[in-house]
Amino acid sequence: MLEIPVYMITGFLESGKTSFLQDVLSGEDFADGRSNLLILCEEGETEYDPQVLKDGNVTVVTVEDEEDFHPEFLKKCVREYKPHRVFLEMNGMWDIKWMFEEGLPANLEIAQVITLVDGSTFSVYLNNMRSILSNLFQYTEMVMFNRCTQDMDLHAFRRSVRGVNPGAMIYFEDVNQNPIDPGMEQPPYDLNADVIEIEDMDYGLWFLDATDNPERYDGKKVRFLAKVMRPKGFPEDTFIPGRNAMTCCEDDIRFIGYLCKAPGAKLKSRDWVWITATIRYEYVKDYGEEGPVLYAEEWTKAEAPKEDLVYFN
Repeated sequence: MLEIPVYMITGFLESGKTSFLQDVLSGEDFADGRSNLLILCEEGETEYDPQVLKDGNVTVVTVEDEEDFHPEFLKKCVREYKPHRVFLEMNGMWDIKWMFEEGLPANLEIAQVITLVDGSTFSVYLNNMRSILSNLFQYTEMVMFNRCTQDMDLHAFRRSVRGVNPGAMIYFEDVNQNPIDPGMEQPPYDLNADVIEIEDMDYGLWFLDATDNPERYDGKKVRFLAKVMRPKGFPEDTFIPGRNAMTCCEDDIRFIGYLCKAPGAKLKSRDWVWITATIRYEYVKDYGEEGPVLYAEEWTKAEAPKEDLVYFN
C-alpha cells in the first residue's frame, strides 16, 4: 500500500497558518487534480477561499477538541475520503508528541512539518509558554518567523529554536512577506584573540555558533570550564567536555559538548576541568556528519561552578 504523505503546518492562533496553507494548496505542486484532505484543528479569523478548495480538489474536515484527534480518527478519515495527501492545520496548543513517538496509523507518513511564528508576539509566548514552544520546535523541519522587523532580536529568536532543534531551518519575513536576513551574529567574546575565552554565560551561544559557522572557528583556540563526560567505549584519551543546558524549562535539560581528544588525559565522568583546545572540523560517527572536534592542549582539574546550567539566551 502506498504511503499517504502528511504535511503539518503548526503554530499558535493567528500565526498565519491558514494564509500559508492556502498559498500551498493553490500552487502547482499540489493543485494537480489529486484528492487532498485538509484537517483543521482550529479556526482562525482567516477563511479559506472556496474556489481554491474546489480547484485543488480539497476536502475539509474540522476537529474542535484535542481529545477527538487521535489515530482512530485519522484511520476513519483515510477510509472515508481516500486522500492522496493530507494537510494538517495544527493547533499549536495541542500535544503532537504522540504523532512522532507512537507514529501515525499504517500508510500515513509525515512528509514535512513547518512551524509558523508571529514575530511580533513571540517574546510574550516565549516568556509564558516556553515548554509548549519547545514541543513545537522539537519536531519541526522549518520555522518561519513572520511579521518581523529589523529592530527585533532575531538572533535570539534563532537561538531559541536551535537550542531545541539544531537541525531546523529558520527564516524571517516582514509584514509584507519579504525575507529578512539578520546576518551573522557577533558573539560577545573576541574571535581574534590568541585564545578565545568562553565565559559560562556565553557557552550556549558558542556551542551553537561553532556548529553553524565553521569558518569562524576552524583552527582557533578556545578555553572554557567544562564537565567531563566519557561515554562507555570511549578511548581513555577521548571525552566530551560540556555543560548542562536548559532548552526551555527545568524538565528539559540536556548535556551539550563536542568530542575532545587529549593524549595522556585520565579523566573520569563528572570531573570538572579548565580546558584549552584547538577546534578542527572533521567527520565524526557519533555526530553523523562533519562537526567540531577539540584537540586539547591543556587541561586542569577545577571545582564545580555554583551554577551548573548554561542557557542559549
